[in-house]
Amino acid sequence: MAAKFDQNDDSVVVIVGSGAGGGTLGNELAQKGIKVVVLEAGKRLDFSDFINDEWPSFTQLAWTDMRTTSGSWRVHKNFPNLPAWIVKSVGGTTTHWAGASLRFQEHEFKEASTYGHIPGASLLDWPITLADLEPYYAKAEDKMRVTRTGDRAGLPGSNNFKVFEAGAKKLGYKEVHTGRMAINSTPGDGRVACHQTGFCFQGCKWGAKWSTLYTEIPKGEATGNMEVRPDSHVALVEHDASGKVTGVTYFDADGKLQRQKARIVAVAGNSLESPRLLLNSASSKFPDGLANSSGQVGRNYMRHTTGSVYAVFEQPVHMYRGTTMAGIMRDEARNDPSRGFVGGYELETLSLGLPFMAAFLNPGAWGREFTTALDGYSNMAGMWIVGEDMPQETNRITLSDQKDKWGLPVVDVHFDDHPNDVAMRNHAFGQGKAMYEAVGATRTFPTPPYPSTHNLGTNRMSANARDGVVNGYGQTHDIKNLFISDGSQFTTGGAENPTLTIVTLAIRQADYIADQMKSNTI
Repeated sequence: MAAKFDQNDDSVVVIVGSGAGGGTLGNELAQKGIKVVVLEAGKRLDFSDFINDEWPSFTQLAWTDMRTTSGSWRVHKNFPNLPAWIVKSVGGTTTHWAGASLRFQEHEFKEASTYGHIPGASLLDWPITLADLEPYYAKAEDKMRVTRTGDRAGLPGSNNFKVFEAGAKKLGYKEVHTGRMAINSTPGDGRVACHQTGFCFQGCKWGAKWSTLYTEIPKGEATGNMEVRPDSHVALVEHDASGKVTGVTYFDADGKLQRQKARIVAVAGNSLESPRLLLNSASSKFPDGLANSSGQVGRNYMRHTTGSVYAVFEQPVHMYRGTTMAGIMRDEARNDPSRGFVGGYELETLSLGLPFMAAFLNPGAWGREFTTALDGYSNMAGMWIVGEDMPQETNRITLSDQKDKWGLPVVDVHFDDHPNDVAMRNHAFGQGKAMYEAVGATRTFPTPPYPSTHNLGTNRMSANARDGVVNGYGQTHDIKNLFISDGSQFTTGGAENPTLTIVTLAIRQADYIADQMKSNTI
């Protein structure tokens, strides 16, 4: 029986958001006997509710509240009110993610030292190292049942992967396989093996893919120490005269303002909503927003250097059959400045259904060239580029003049590509095109970035309080009992899909919070 805690119970840990960071942190704390209230802005669905149809699923899951954008990035031109494709639902974006689970490389924790000065980039070394995270990475991989780690087999290769792999090998690439995926290749953890249905982005209807919705959250609730409140949109974090946080106010399903007291507040609302909450919580004591003495809240927004390459072949590929992203080439993930950029990227298999392909292949395109591409849909293969983008102070989340239905300022997302990002994307477009042409593609389509699910930075970790927002445990430099528990704490983005690292940091953070509570430090 899930717990129900009193709103005046100031001994609880309040977690804002139920995704990879918040959902994991909640379960980890609950397992240690700590009382947790998780507030989630979205509804609670069961995996049987998911819809294997792209646009209805998008309507069901996506965070479509108004947002605004600015800057020269392509997403501002094509999707001005949808800067990011994240989820508003219990489980957060872990319902929508594809499952790729990769560890950061050692150098990616110390990029300022490794890359040196890059004009226009606000590079900083993390206050933690790969060695600090390795034991927690192993725990996260076991928790998430990541394939090709432990004794877990890889997923089978789809046709899309076979085309991808053949092209990669023709180009001499070596590290090509069906990926380290948090998707069951065999039954386990009370969940079935992957059915290869091909709708990974639409919420896994079978529960084969790891999501906090049906892994961490039910386990946390089963302890009797965790309560999840859906339809709870947090408005602000409150504090007392000493500056210690005391709880949050939130709008419930009926639009009524509620207050939940707390001993500790952990914010895990994604790199857009987390800084928004801190900025909206400004007070006379904290006029620039909470935890913002450095002026760094909202800054250094990263979204990964992305793009796609699709190709048409003479024979059918049926790329939409099988796991969406179970295919990766990692040879280009190294740091090798001789390519004309620092940092690296991966190429990963990707397929979009016909409805999304029409919207994303070349946004706004029309005419014969575009329609003949869609006519060749069954003969298409597809891949996604994911690579490191440079943190820049000017890429940032600020409060927009526009308000949401609660009267709260929404976020404005300002982003400009760094020259390093452009050089990396162009290199990746060239390699992706070459891979497909090596195995007989008749046409290739380098496709511009679409709204990304990888949103990082904006509350970054730093050894020094003046350089960031949180320390190496996600604890804010300014307020001891206020934590950040999502990807916004990333100091730099790395080349890897971020979810595994978010989960890893949450497991480590739970140990730290439990120790601090025990010793009465917070």
